[in-house]
Amino acid sequence: MATRELRFFGDPILSTLCDPVTDFGKGTRELVQDLMDTVELPGRAGLAAPQIGVGLRAFSYNVDGQKGYVLNPELVEVKGERKEITEGCLSVPKLWFPTERASYAAVKGVDLNNEPVFVDGEGIMAQALQHETDHLDGIVYIQRLSKENRRRAMEQIRTSDWF
Repeated sequence: MATRELRFFGDPILSTLCDPVTDFGKGTRELVQDLMDTVELPGRAGLAAPQIGVGLRAFSYNVDGQKGYVLNPELVEVKGERKEITEGCLSVPKLWFPTERASYAAVKGVDLNNEPVFVDGEGIMAQALQHETDHLDGIVYIQRLSKENRRRAMEQIRTSDWF
């Protein structure tokens, strides 16, 4: 299929609650392929559908050789130590800030055959699952920053060449 262009912070789709996937036909298959192709590029751990302009509950991941996608994901468990880890976002390029995330996360959803899928992990996988699920709920990671870091992020965003 295709590598899709990214949407950046400020685009309304990034702050909109995504609709569930209800049609598992050709359009959804193409969306999943585009998500998988686009997350393949170097430096990408995850990609949510709104980041490529689609308001559906779908994301892909590519963490430590583990690649896949989830349709209609639900974050079903977060546990372990919550700590600040450096986080960035393809929709907020070149900005990295300490973001509080749980050390373990689990997501359940479905695949293209509407069959159950369960993905879980620790470390970067846990971070990616939490981050991508946030996107589907209209949340960009900078909204999770401390007040001071959010202020700094917004200053940097306003002066960036992509905003």
